[in-house]
Order: sequence, then C-alpha cells, then structure tokens
Amino acid sequence: MILDDVTRITPSAQHPMTRSWRVGAAAVAMLAAQVLLGCQPSPGATTPGAPTGPGPALTPYIEAHTHFDGDATAAVQAAVAGMTRQNAAMILFQIPPDTFDHPGHYDAEVVLDAAKQYPGKIAVLGGGGTLNAMIMQSVATGDAGPGVQQAFKARAEELLGEGVIGFGEMTAEHYSGGTPYQYAPADHPLYLLLADIAAAHGVPIDLHMEAVPEDMAVPAGVKSPPNPPRLRANIAAFERLLAHNPGAKIIWAHAGSDGTGYRTPALCRRLLLAHPNLYMEIKTDPHAVGMNYPLADGKIKPDWRALFVELPDRFVLGSDQHYPEPKGPDQRWQEIVMLFNQLPPDVRKKIGTDNIAHIYGAGVASRLSAANP
Repeated sequence: MILDDVTRITPSAQHPMTRSWRVGAAAVAMLAAQVLLGCQPSPGATTPGAPTGPGPALTPYIEAHTHFDGDATAAVQAAVAGMTRQNAAMILFQIPPDTFDHPGHYDAEVVLDAAKQYPGKIAVLGGGGTLNAMIMQSVATGDAGPGVQQAFKARAEELLGEGVIGFGEMTAEHYSGGTPYQYAPADHPLYLLLADIAAAHGVPIDLHMEAVPEDMAVPAGVKSPPNPPRLRANIAAFERLLAHNPGAKIIWAHAGSDGTGYRTPALCRRLLLAHPNLYMEIKTDPHAVGMNYPLADGKIKPDWRALFVELPDRFVLGSDQHYPEPKGPDQRWQEIVMLFNQLPPDVRKKIGTDNIAHIYGAGVASRLSAANP
C-alpha cells in the first residue's frame, strides 16, 4: 500500500500568505550548470563494480522532490548538512498537497526564508497548501467561474513573485495519509489555467497522481474509508491536461511508487512518447515498495532500466525524502541513489543534473559564466 506519509506541521506566527524572499528559478539553473561542467562522465556502460548499497551517488545529482517535518529552518539545515554524504548538488523542497479544511495546511512562505540562507543549494516549489486547496474547493463546490479563476491566478503569480521555482506538490489522485484523500480531474479548469500560467512563466508543475486508466475498486490494502471504495479513471484527463498547453512542463511524481498496479514501465513509456512536455520523477521507498517497484534484491529490473536508458531526457530523481531524516538506517535517498548508481554514466548525467536544468530554467551557460568568471 502506498500512502503519503507527509507529517503535518503547524507553522507558528506565519500566515500562509506571508510574503518572503525570492529564490527564483535561476538558482536551480545556475547550480545545475555548475554540476554539469564539474562532472562530465564518459558515455558507456554502468561502471564496473559500482556500489549498489547505501552510500553517496557516484556522480552529483539534484534531488527534485523532498519535504520537511517540524521546524522549516532546522529541516533545511539538516538537508544541507547531508548533501555531501549523499553527493547531492541541490535539494528542492515541495509543499504537500492539502485542503483548506485540513488543520495545519501551509505553503511555501514557511520555508522560503530558510531557503534564502543557502542560495544555489536549496530551492522551493509552492502551491500545495493553497493552489491545490483551491482546486479541491472548486471540485467540491462546482464553482470554477471567472472569480475563482482570477483569485487562483493571482495566488499563483504571488507565489512566483515570492520566489518559488515551480508549482508542487499538486495532486489529482492522492490517498489519505498525512493529508486527506484528494481527487480532482486532471483537466479541471483550474489545472488547465495552471498549465497556462506555468508555460507563461517557464516553470513546471509537479503532480502526484495515482494511475487509474479506468474506474476501479480501491486496491486491496488501501483502507476505505478514509479512502473511497472506488477510484475514478484519470489517465485520459491527464492526457488532455498535457495536450492543453504543450509549453507547460509537467512532472508526474513518484514513478516507481505505484499505489494502483497500473503505473507500469509500459504506461510510462506510452505517455512519454505521446507527450513531449511530460517528465517523471523516480521514487523508491524501502519501507513501502508498492507495486511495479523498479528494484529487486537491490538491482534495477530490466523493464525499468530499459525505460530509463531509452528515454533518459525525461526523468529526474525525486525520492520524497523527509528532512530531518527519520530515525533508522534506511532512508529514501539511499534507495534512489542505489538505483541511480546502476545506470550508465551518460544516463546518470542526464537524469542527475541535465534534465533539471532543462525543466527549471534556460540560459544555464550564461548563469554559469556569471557564477564562475
């Protein structure tokens, strides 16, 4: 069973709409460029004897999907402290998708000040606690009219002005866990509007969505309630979202962490080939392997490896690691690094760093020149 296990925090003395520091997409692009020039592995097969157990990545990578628990400043400091141990070049924090009626929902403002202390190392996506909540509210009320759309656009642009580098974590199908069960059609009018906003500003949308090709009973092991007894089809609506604005880069989170049995390499391949603006984050969790897991006995399964090698320009690493790291020896970042280290060096370079630079910002070379005169 795959449940989102985001631990809720209740930010103190900070309203979710408080203005904060501007991080900006340039930070991601700049650091990605530094990594690219600093690490130029030769194309070829997987390094002989590459370690597959816990340990640092063989080459630097950007961790594209993490969360924080408790105090945001302490969590950011913990993430930065662990970067050398992981060989992570940069860490992106995301805000869990939430609803307005869930106590303690929050958004990027609670972490942007802490991120400001580590430019080039930490960046933030936003919208999970407000834009996502506005979508869920619209689904519940049936109101997606001009007033709702105007308020939604204003909030999205406010977040961008405050410095978020993308919109995430959003959701269209999310099991109950740290946040309530949530569903919205992926082609809801507000999602189509968000795609237009994202395209206009050159930032991505990071979307959590269990794969449901057709209406189905909730899988065995997924508790109902609080989850519904049946799930609604969402792949066709997802494809309509992708086709709505080809200029909007959409990252489908959690490839490898399948909660329905349908997030297969075959489905991923079909969608990636059909939609050039679609990207995917790879997630592996040693404590919740779910279905269609990419690893078996620590080794990449052949069908997943073939997909990563065939389409290396379309994947990034997004382990869903929480900071500070939970107690225990097995961390999500270790599992994703174990997979990463088994990929050919040229594939690692793209998945580890190049693709982030492409997704999150243009002009990498000029920013690198400015950073390294």
